[in-house]
Amino acid sequence: MKVEQTKWTQAKGWQPDLPTSLGEAAQLVLVFGATSILKKQEPLQKIKQAYPGAYILGCSTAGEICGTQIFDDALVATVAQFERTQLKGHQIKLSEVEDSFEAGEKLAMSLTDNGLTHVLVISDGLKVNGSDLVNGLVKHLPAEVAVTGGLAGDGARFKQTLTFFDNVPEEGRIIALGFYGARLKVGYGSRGGWDPFGPERLITRAEGNVLYELDGQSALELYKKYLGEYAADLPASGLLFPLKLRAKENEMGLVRTILSVSEKEQSMTFAGNVPSGVYARFMKANPDRLVDGAIEAAQTCFKVTDSSSPDLAILISCVGRKLVMGQRIEEELEGVRDVLGDHTVLTGFYSYGEISPFRPLAKCELHNQTMTITTFLEE
Repeated sequence: MKVEQTKWTQAKGWQPDLPTSLGEAAQLVLVFGATSILKKQEPLQKIKQAYPGAYILGCSTAGEICGTQIFDDALVATVAQFERTQLKGHQIKLSEVEDSFEAGEKLAMSLTDNGLTHVLVISDGLKVNGSDLVNGLVKHLPAEVAVTGGLAGDGARFKQTLTFFDNVPEEGRIIALGFYGARLKVGYGSRGGWDPFGPERLITRAEGNVLYELDGQSALELYKKYLGEYAADLPASGLLFPLKLRAKENEMGLVRTILSVSEKEQSMTFAGNVPSGVYARFMKANPDRLVDGAIEAAQTCFKVTDSSSPDLAILISCVGRKLVMGQRIEEELEGVRDVLGDHTVLTGFYSYGEISPFRPLAKCELHNQTMTITTFLEE
């Protein structure tokens, strides 16, 4: 497996220039970029001309990852050629299906050919119910096939997210890419690092990913009480104070981040489901533990690759982590680099949601506020 990387900025264009040495041999180009840049025609057109035989897919972000650097107004293109692995991609518009669950079902059924090893998903970040999407995907995939990926971002604006698959970037689209072949080893791991505070509260009224009541009280009013001065900046400030959900004792639990609030309905809409009858607890950031979480996610990947340094790692981390960490944000990337080694090409983006099992053979889930890593190594 050969991997190359280049980035585009308004000031300097492509560095290095396109095409890189893979050229027509490339099978896959992952492109992550700022919303405003993805709306420009020229950079993406040049990618298509440089790699005519490759699948070209990606999304808008809340920050682009290139090695251990993070950019906020760039395109990062990662080009790969596989020696013993085949690829097959499919896309769907949310307007073509009844809901996110059906979208996941149709995507999964389009990929279930013999030899399927892994599925990478890139989804719209605002119009999708990520939990339902994941549930639809795993319903029709073999148990041994994991799904990883993430939801597109739009900085801290929450206005418009874009995805694309060999076409013009647009809203409301979900892409699934299947990897086929027994010689491909795929590692994955997802960890958080947030600290809980305040009492656990029972979710007493919720519908899908919309939360109305905690302990019989308005969830929005309780949330504002805990946020204090940050409440005026909702929903963006909600990235700093996610909810942790727990259904059973000693359960690792899932973290959920707010996408929007409704004063009229006194409700909060999350990236994934918040079921009635489970317990929720507010969380806050601990920068050192966030870095530790990223390192643990990288270490988990080695359980699949037998401690061999992978060729490629796709890092999908939450925008909330980026906002909380501030100038320290590159520390989580440096921690991942220390674990995976200098050989591994690091790419990825800051997202509105991450998709992965916590560890190998665990159930696939939608996560928020995690660092989620997928590694690829051909034997």
